[in-house]
Amino acid sequence: MTKVPAITATFWVIKVLSTTIGETFADYLTVNVGLGPLVTDALMAAVLVTALVVQFRTRKYTPWIYWLCVVLVSIVGTQITDFFTDTLGVSLYLSTTVFAVILAVVFLVWHRQEHTLAITSIDTPRREAFYWGAILTTFALGTAAGDLATEALSLGFRNGVLIFGGLIAATWIAYKIGFGQVLTFWIAYVLTRPLGASVGDLLTQDKQFGGLALGASATSVLFFAVIIVLVAREQMLVNRHGVAEKGSGPAGGLRADYVWAGGGLVVVAAVGLGLSATHSDTPESSGSSTVVVDPGVPAPGQSAGGVTATRKAHPTTRLGDLRTFATIVTDVKDRVAHNDLSGGRTRIKDLEVAWDDAEAGLKPRDAGKWHQLDGQIDDALTALRAANPSQSTCASTLATLLTTLNRFDGI
Repeated sequence: MTKVPAITATFWVIKVLSTTIGETFADYLTVNVGLGPLVTDALMAAVLVTALVVQFRTRKYTPWIYWLCVVLVSIVGTQITDFFTDTLGVSLYLSTTVFAVILAVVFLVWHRQEHTLAITSIDTPRREAFYWGAILTTFALGTAAGDLATEALSLGFRNGVLIFGGLIAATWIAYKIGFGQVLTFWIAYVLTRPLGASVGDLLTQDKQFGGLALGASATSVLFFAVIIVLVAREQMLVNRHGVAEKGSGPAGGLRADYVWAGGGLVVVAAVGLGLSATHSDTPESSGSSTVVVDPGVPAPGQSAGGVTATRKAHPTTRLGDLRTFATIVTDVKDRVAHNDLSGGRTRIKDLEVAWDDAEAGLKPRDAGKWHQLDGQIDDALTALRAANPSQSTCASTLATLLTTLNRFDGI
């Protein structure tokens, strides 16, 4: 019996929503919980291996186990790409090319061994191993390609939704007019990864970045709730009718599947827009405002000794309003100046979370300047979180960071 679900509308909706859950949950563990990237990577890899062992030992398709594996593969696939990009400094152009080649090799070996790539033929342990190997590679490739488009090419997540959504629609049309099912399935599967990430960023990012300002937590809860409902229905139909039938009875069938899939999308859109309406616009839209600066380091257009100054656009950067981060850094710097290193270490956690939350909105604006600030924030975090932090080192890294924030700040 096949070990994977029938490819229907609810399959694609769950897949896209799972992509966002995977990305936001990994970020939550790394930043909010404070596990760090290495611990989070190791933990998620171990959990994925455990889930796949359970999946391989099941004798038939079990929806909740299968989709748990997909979520975990989404997390680990994203972490693999992030490790190459952020830790090893591999360019997104190179990582996208490498993962595309690896996926092609997986398909080539799979086909030579099994003489088929049909999704409906995942009925032996070896075929299932090829299948999950391909799934993991598609997530890594989708992450790299999505980041390449939205960050390196500065298209942003709003354009990402339109571009990747349009490409998926074109793939569906290609399938309808006669292109192969296997080819179009895997193309769409790769594209749903950056589409899901772009949709997630659209909901989570602040309004000043063009998002709906729901935040990662609210978006994750919303998506997770819809996934639970759709997977629970899937489990019920499989128990009653089996995967091949996909619910041919009164509660199933393709028409009902479209209704449930569309209902899930409507819920996400309605709740997302409703919650977004409760968030006020950012102060950026009000015109002239003030920026918190270090009294010892005058910002452009500010006299020495002043605490606030009229904000001006800086032609050297497109990052926009950075006052939120400058305010936190100023607060941390003040605590360090009073030798309250413990308080500074606690407060800088707010900077880490805020910077991580804003990455999808800020980075496409000016990737070079973002990476410079990201490195200086890492330096400040490292200094304050050292086993025996030095007050002078902490003060120096914070002063450098605040100077850069004020120089890059713009409207």
